[in-house]
Amino acid sequence: MRHRRGTAVVSALLCAALATAGCGLGPGADVGDVQLTVTREYGAVPVLRSSVEAKESDTVMRVLEGEAEIDTRYGGGFVHAIDGVAEEQRGGDPYDWFFYVDGVESQIGAAEYDLGGGERIWWDYRNWGTTNHIPAVVGSWPAPFSDGIGGRQYPVVVECLESRGSFRTDDVQKEPQNCEMTREALAREGVKVADGESEKSIRLLVGPWQRVRTDPAAKLIEAGPAESGVFADFEITGDGYELIALDEGGERADRLGPNAGLVAATSRYGGLPVWVVTGGTTAAVRRAAAALDPKLLRDHYAIAMKGQLMYPLPLQTP
Repeated sequence: MRHRRGTAVVSALLCAALATAGCGLGPGADVGDVQLTVTREYGAVPVLRSSVEAKESDTVMRVLEGEAEIDTRYGGGFVHAIDGVAEEQRGGDPYDWFFYVDGVESQIGAAEYDLGGGERIWWDYRNWGTTNHIPAVVGSWPAPFSDGIGGRQYPVVVECLESRGSFRTDDVQKEPQNCEMTREALAREGVKVADGESEKSIRLLVGPWQRVRTDPAAKLIEAGPAESGVFADFEITGDGYELIALDEGGERADRLGPNAGLVAATSRYGGLPVWVVTGGTTAAVRRAAAALDPKLLRDHYAIAMKGQLMYPLPLQTP
């Protein structure tokens, strides 16, 4: 009896010491709220949206299982089903769950992704017959610009690829309006734009597609969704380039024309995300820049703007 009581006292003192050191045996201290979103069909069908107070020991998987009924595979490291919706084949096409943290496809599993607080977690159930690799999405705006990636902040760079020739006042060169609109959209979200370019920065390319396509990462869009993760294309016409909306099969669904703007994100060789704010004309770029708004971008992989109409991409067809 004395030995057991002594052991209990020692255990209690050890737990107190561990807690004081900040490495307790429980879930740990609060690190801040994280936003959890669950959708289906490329964000078209909302399932769940909640704000969760995360602890030091929380992972993407732990937050999900605290808010939804899930079924896992492979030792608990792979999500098989959420609220009864499981991976399956539909008409020969594979469907499964994928997740993004701050708008970026994770390189590690949900059970291994530790949270630091402030993250935007997005789970989506989709057809991945066209591609199972979509490196970045726009639906968590203002992330990753506001929150960084994996707990690390990166410089944010706006690369203005528009002609500056007509933007002068009293012989002082001014930034084109569309680039200025993009910077203002970031500033509204508290994001400071860095001066100059850096290999370790998150870039926004702003300008007509004829100029934007000269960037190696942006040019991947012309190679199709399997290469870029973007369900859009551009076709050269007599007047320049016109935007083509693709469906989830990667097929042409609608010609949106040269005056339709595109907001999309991709990456090259697993690098940091590169966003494009572009279109066939200057007016199209302006429509894209005006769409840098959380209400318009939320839960979308990419969007096209034609007039006052917004088209989520990939385009849902009957």
